Amino acid sequence: MIKRIKIAAALSGLMMTQAAMAAAPDEPRWSYTGDTGPAHWADIDDGFRMCGLGRNQSPVDIQGAIDAELPPLQLDYATTGTRVVNNGHTVQVASAEGNTLTLDGDPFTLQQMHFHAPSEHTIDGRRFPLEAHLVHSDKDGNLAVVTVLFEEGEENAALRSLADSLPDTAGERADVAGTVNFTQILPAQHNYYRLNGSLTTPPCSEGVRWVIMQTPQGISSEQVEAFSTAIGEANHRPLQPLNARVPRQ
Repeated sequence: MIKRIKIAAALSGLMMTQAAMAAAPDEPRWSYTGDTGPAHWADIDDGFRMCGLGRNQSPVDIQGAIDAELPPLQLDYATTGTRVVNNGHTVQVASAEGNTLTLDGDPFTLQQMHFHAPSEHTIDGRRFPLEAHLVHSDKDGNLAVVTVLFEEGEENAALRSLADSLPDTAGERADVAGTVNFTQILPAQHNYYRLNGSLTTPPCSEGVRWVIMQTPQGISSEQVEAFSTAIGEANHRPLQPLNARVPRQ
């Protein structure tokens, strides 16, 4: 019960932080560079101490995955996203009700999808130009994140409307020119890695269930540039030690 309360508080804190950033983008409490960058996150606020003390932190380099015969991924994304916000650290698409992930027998509801450029996770040392995080929570506030990696190639049709609509000013919101179909963001093959980890931004709370899709999606260099420009800086946290964790596939 204590663990669930902590995770619920972390989710609440994350959403409050994002709301505060949108309201006051000129006063970020943390960043990706300098005195407020990742090396200093644990010192900025007592609530961020896990960023320095945690043993199961994210992101990581996925390597040495063991074959665990993971069950098929159970996703039911019935609605689309229509609004995107630049919260000062990323661009984020809100999810309406009706999009769910069932993991370990528990239902999780999709809350939002946001992006990191370049990728936070790497596969056998390989970094990708873009990474999407589809963030879900269950009724107790426990988090599960589905991660999609993108590699440069042809234009990504599923991201076309979003890339054309991205606000490039912190605190700015915009309607997506079309809609964002969350199902189409995912690769056709749903093979994935499983790993327990943390939020990759303060407060770096642990207990997050990570589902990392194995097959990268294609994206054009122009689309990568659109996301990078809107985000404004490289918004990836440095890789964290795996410690005793072993990715499963």
